[in-house]
Amino acid sequence: MTPLANIRNFSIVAHIDHGKSTLADRLIQMTGAVEDREMKEQLLDSMDIERERGITIKAQTVRLEYRARDGQDYVLNLIDTPGHVDFAYEVSRSMRAVEGSLLVVDASQGVEAQTLANVYQAIEADHEIVPVLNKIDLPAAEPDRVREQIEDVIGIDASDAVLISAKTGQGVEDVLEAIVTRLPPPRGDAEAPLKAMLVDSWYDAYLGVIVLVRIMDGVLKKGDRIRMMQTSAVYQLDRVGVFRPGLQPVDALGPGEIGFLTASIKQVRDTRVGDTITHDKRPCAAPLPGFKPAQPVVFCGLFPVDNAEFEDLRDAIEKLALNDASFTHEMETSAALGFGFRCGFLGLLHLEVVRDRLEREFDIELITTAPSVVYRVHTTDGQMLELHNPADMPDPMKIDRIEEPWIKATILVPDEYLGDVLKLCQDRRGVQTDLTYAGSRAMVNYDLPLNEVVFDFYDRLKSVTRGYASFDYQIADYREGNLVRMTILVNEEPVDALSVIVHRDKAEARGRAMCEKLKGLIPQHLFKIPIQAAVGGRIIARETISALRKDVTAKCYGGDVTRKRKLLEKQKAGKKKMRQFGRVDIPQEAFISALKMDG
Repeated sequence: MTPLANIRNFSIVAHIDHGKSTLADRLIQMTGAVEDREMKEQLLDSMDIERERGITIKAQTVRLEYRARDGQDYVLNLIDTPGHVDFAYEVSRSMRAVEGSLLVVDASQGVEAQTLANVYQAIEADHEIVPVLNKIDLPAAEPDRVREQIEDVIGIDASDAVLISAKTGQGVEDVLEAIVTRLPPPRGDAEAPLKAMLVDSWYDAYLGVIVLVRIMDGVLKKGDRIRMMQTSAVYQLDRVGVFRPGLQPVDALGPGEIGFLTASIKQVRDTRVGDTITHDKRPCAAPLPGFKPAQPVVFCGLFPVDNAEFEDLRDAIEKLALNDASFTHEMETSAALGFGFRCGFLGLLHLEVVRDRLEREFDIELITTAPSVVYRVHTTDGQMLELHNPADMPDPMKIDRIEEPWIKATILVPDEYLGDVLKLCQDRRGVQTDLTYAGSRAMVNYDLPLNEVVFDFYDRLKSVTRGYASFDYQIADYREGNLVRMTILVNEEPVDALSVIVHRDKAEARGRAMCEKLKGLIPQHLFKIPIQAAVGGRIIARETISALRKDVTAKCYGGDVTRKRKLLEKQKAGKKKMRQFGRVDIPQEAFISALKMDG
């Protein structure tokens, strides 16, 4: 076990694409944790989706050994965190396991909205923060301007910020020295009863459930009997180890150390993130405070394309939920789609990632219904219902009022795009609360209804500002709104997977856009297909997909025109009959694309 004074636990926080994972690669390389032949870019991003999209989704841990300039050997436990707003929960969990943070800021782009959000989480967790200016090798880098910006916008002293280029490795040695000299060592007592925090857990096909722990007090040894304080489950430890980045067994973990344990735990749901682990015979007096549970903000239904795969989907969702504590699910049924699950997510990117992981890792084809937020419906008899699914909306005669969630949004945008951003927020029923300047960039605060943000606000914001704006939000409160349910009818049949709740003023435009979009997405059939949008009993928009014409007269060579006419009449009668009984198959892509409204 390492003495406490020689341990440093830290995380790397930054906005998306400011170079967290690249810096983590350089730190791993410089401390020799991985041999050069095994080194690859974004080493800690192990999931295929992370590598493809170039983003970090799961916070990853690695233990580095570093000999400092003063000749002492240090153990550095690094947690690389996601930068995207949808995975802020991963960041907040990782923060509790460490004492300090490296705040990485791109020296050419400066402070962004996510930088603010993540740094506030670090300040909330009482961290020592070391500012690091990355990408100083770029011609557009302006370290002095960005230093001032960090001081103005965040309020941290950045005069001794470390200047580096994570790509070339320039200055990375100084980062290691700053970690050792400027971050505090952990505190803890090896003699006290065991108290360890369960930071994360995931399922491994060979080892069962692997649990990531941070030891606060006491010592965790192989063969110990441990107890989870929330669930009161007792286990015998099979192995204890650390991440280098692969799993490496050790004899014991002492206070301040971060490592993993396996204990023949069968199900991930037995390991609650934020739980306290202690010895069965000599428990600690009180559990750690734990984490606030994540509040899902976006809900949608996940259904298997083939109903026979429902059980496989149930197993897959349960395995994934072990690993992702911010993802919630419950069973539901739908007239059009059969059995499935109503799932809650922290945002649209989170939804896409979970869907992709289910399809890839478990090989299940899925249909995803329209994302919606949680509405509060107050009925005339004084009840309050939480509405996750537009299809469950009660009879309008029984509704007194509907409340919708609102968010506080922070948008950082270069001055020349400010007008477009303000217009976009106004169009989405936003209320401006503040507008300040940090250098040449405006920082706008808006109150916005969440259901206007959920669909494609982020995409629109990126397109009107050419990708220069950054956006972060938190849930504020519920407010009353004039909301109605809009149903989409295809061939006069309601498609419950496409029904959405919208503001009454927006219903017609939204319905028209949805019908036009579906017209281009549903393939032609041999009969005419009407697509309609309805609010209550009133049709507010309609498009028609014309019939596909099969050339029935191809076999007629000359002869009397009545031969052709007879064949066409016969075809017309067949189409009429088909229209009554024909089924319209809506392809999966149509569902997903129809829900991404382009405004």
